[in-house]
Formats: sequence, structure tokens, C-alpha cells
Amino acid sequence: MATSNRLLRYAESRKNLTGCACGLAGLALALTGAAGPLWPVVVAALYAAGALIAPPERPDTPRFPDPGEQLDALRADFAALRAYLTEAELPASVRERVTALDTLVEALLEPGWVSDPEHLHVLARAVRQDIPEAVDTFVRTRWWSRFTPGAEPPEAHLERQVAALHEEAAAIAAALREAEAVRQESHTRYVEERGG
Repeated sequence: MATSNRLLRYAESRKNLTGCACGLAGLALALTGAAGPLWPVVVAALYAAGALIAPPERPDTPRFPDPGEQLDALRADFAALRAYLTEAELPASVRERVTALDTLVEALLEPGWVSDPEHLHVLARAVRQDIPEAVDTFVRTRWWSRFTPGAEPPEAHLERQVAALHEEAAAIAAALREAEAVRQESHTRYVEERGG
């Protein structure tokens, strides 16, 4: 099967097609009588020359999803995360912080805001890994903490984790605000200079 695939790929390759075109030219020479009795050698030589001068095959460039497609997939994952967070039993203080983080991430995932791959990576990591892992670890640890009195409460760790994640998302929002302010200032300068 692999050999037949290789042969099929070669049959469709630039080298084979160029060689065939040159071989047909050699066949035309043979039909006119210019190649003489050695016409098979001329046809084979022209085919080989054509196959040698043809440009090499280039593999197709891999297609990766653009930021818009990545954002759509991330929004779908965020919806699944929200459903998970609604079912998770969280203390009221932590629930408020998680809701604030949830609201900020939702705003950042709106179309037209995040296009920087770095920002997209941070949000994807938060949605797909950091937030679910923090909540899941809390839920599992909370059960065990009942048997170890005096240990640091798992709520404290979850609050710190959610606060750190909120800072990351807030930094993205601040960068977006700054970029929009710069864009607005430069457009104002452009309009004023054009008018003057």
C-alpha cells in the first residue's frame, strides 16, 4: 500500500509531469524522423532531463487555526467551564471572586478584543487548565481537610489562585485599554494633521 501511494504521488509530481512533457517532445522528434533509429534513447533522455530540471515538490504549508477560530473554540470551552463552575460548591467569598473572574474573562472573549496570540494563550490556559484545576483541587481537598484539623483551609489557597488568575486577566484588559487609547490618540493626530 505504501509503495502504491509513493508511485501515485510520483505520477502526480512536477518531476514526472515535466519529464512526460519532454518525453512527448522526444516522441514528436521521433515521428518527424529527426531522432533516427535511436528514438527510444532520445525519448528516455528527454524524459530524464525534464525530470531533473523540474522544481522539487514542496510540502503543503500546514494550516493552523487563525485567532478567530481559536477564539470560537475557546468560547465553547468557556461555556463548558461556566456550567462546571455553577455546579461546584464554593464558599460565598470564593464564589464572588470566581464570578468577578468569570465576568472579566467573558468580556475579554467577546469578538474583536483579544487577537494577540500571547493574550489568547493566557486566556486559553486559564479557561482550559488553571480555573478548572483550582476549583477541582479545592473540591477534593475540602473533603480531606475535615480529617486534618489545624491545617490551612483550602479556601485560602483557592482565593489566592483565583486572585492571581484575575490579575493575569486584568493585565490583558489593561493592555487592551492602553492599545485602544494609543489607537485613538494616533487617529486624532491623523485627523487634525490632515485638516490643518
